[in-house]
Amino acid sequence: MYLEFGVLVVGLLAGVMSGLFGIGGGIVMVPTLIAFFGMEMLNANAASLAAMLLPVGVLGVITYYKAGYINIRESLFIALGLIAGSYFGAELALSVDISLLAKLYAAFLLYVALGYLNIPALLFHRKKEAAEKPATDGGEHVTRSFWLYVLVGLLAGVIAGMFGKGGGIVIVPILIRFFRYSPKAAAATSLAALQLPVGLPSVIVYAQGGYLNWTYAALMAVGIVCGVFFGSKIAIKLPSATFKKIYAIFLLGVASYMVYKYL
Repeated sequence: MYLEFGVLVVGLLAGVMSGLFGIGGGIVMVPTLIAFFGMEMLNANAASLAAMLLPVGVLGVITYYKAGYINIRESLFIALGLIAGSYFGAELALSVDISLLAKLYAAFLLYVALGYLNIPALLFHRKKEAAEKPATDGGEHVTRSFWLYVLVGLLAGVIAGMFGKGGGIVIVPILIRFFRYSPKAAAATSLAALQLPVGLPSVIVYAQGGYLNWTYAALMAVGIVCGVFFGSKIAIKLPSATFKKIYAIFLLGVASYMVYKYL
């Protein structure tokens, strides 16, 4: 009973983070299931991806949409890429060394986090040039070819399938850096793209390999539904600069844990 309650709380925390940062929540669920519940990485990946199959973040999407942060068309293009990429990511995860997989994931998180913190600017008290700044909170950004959005989704899907994440951990930084989304618009668009069952191919692969615990997945899904609503409400009220710094610190913490666990 205590174990099931703990898994439900994990889903709740993942939902809050999902609503805040536009991630699927797997970046919270996977390390937590490994660290506190003793699960192996592939089992944690499977439960995390299965928990996000249903549109568990729909309340957060509605909140962001009403605030004007979501472009539905671009979210759908990203979702198409996610569906295709998740299958290949899961197949890769089952065929490579777990320790190597974790180190690659930690390295990726460190790269993203350091990019968000903009260390040179912090050290030398410099501001980025206006041309390098992301769009304002209003969500205006550079419109690209739909194939580029599909490509973003494809890359995110591969990462999601490999590491049990919803893909938002890849989508959000790319939309900010290369499509000039505001942080909040990027988080909102990513969260919207993740509401389709984009992880289904990878879940099937993990289930066939015997790694999926449906009970854990269902409990975490319930928690995510509740948490995502509150997370999106908090995100909308945060200043963008604060939003990015909190996200970067969060990523650094997860990356540090993964290095400690598998080094």
